[in-house]
Amino acid sequence: MSTWQLDTAHTVVSFTAKHMMITKVRGIFKGVTGTIDFNEADPASSSVEVTIPSGTIETGMEPRDSHLRSADFLDAENHPTLTFVSRGIAPQGDRWAIKGDLTIRGVARPVVLDAAPLGVVTGMDGRRHAGFEASARIRRSEWGLGWNVGLEAGGWLVSDEIVIELEVAADEVATAASGDRVADLAA
Repeated sequence: MSTWQLDTAHTVVSFTAKHMMITKVRGIFKGVTGTIDFNEADPASSSVEVTIPSGTIETGMEPRDSHLRSADFLDAENHPTLTFVSRGIAPQGDRWAIKGDLTIRGVARPVVLDAAPLGVVTGMDGRRHAGFEASARIRRSEWGLGWNVGLEAGGWLVSDEIVIELEVAADEVATAASGDRVADLAA
C-alpha cells in the first residue's frame, strides 16, 4: 500500500447538467485536493479522500457561476468544500465500483463511482505518477439543491440529474519509514 497525493494541476472534476431540457451546461471545479491509499496488487483494499473547493465552480458564464455559488445551489460561503470519502472498492473486470459518501452543503449521501485506472508511470523527476478516471450520476435534489424554474412548455430550467466526471492525476508520496521511494512533493 502506498499513499498518493492528487496533482491539483492535472486533476479535473467536471459536471454536466441539462439546461431547458435539451442542451448541456458543462462546468469544472479547480483546486481539487486529496489522498489515495493505493494498493496496486489489491485495489479493493485501497481508499480515496477528495476535497473540492465549492467556490471554484466555473461554467464559462460569470452570472451563472455566481448563482451556482449562492445559497440557491452550493452555498459556497457557508459550505466551502464538497468531499468524497470512499467506504469500499469492488473490482469489476478492468474497472472498479468505488462506494463512498459525497458531502455537498453539509449533507452526506452514498454514491458509487464507476472508476478505472489509467496507468502508473515513472516521470522525468523519478517519481511515480498514476492516472484514474471516474464518473457518477447523481440527483442534486438529494443534497438539497432544489432551486429550479418551471418552463412554460413543461419541464425544468435545470435538470435534477447531474453527471460528474473525474480525471485524476496523483503523485506517489515518499514515506521515510519505508524508504521505498525518495520524493519531495514540496519541490
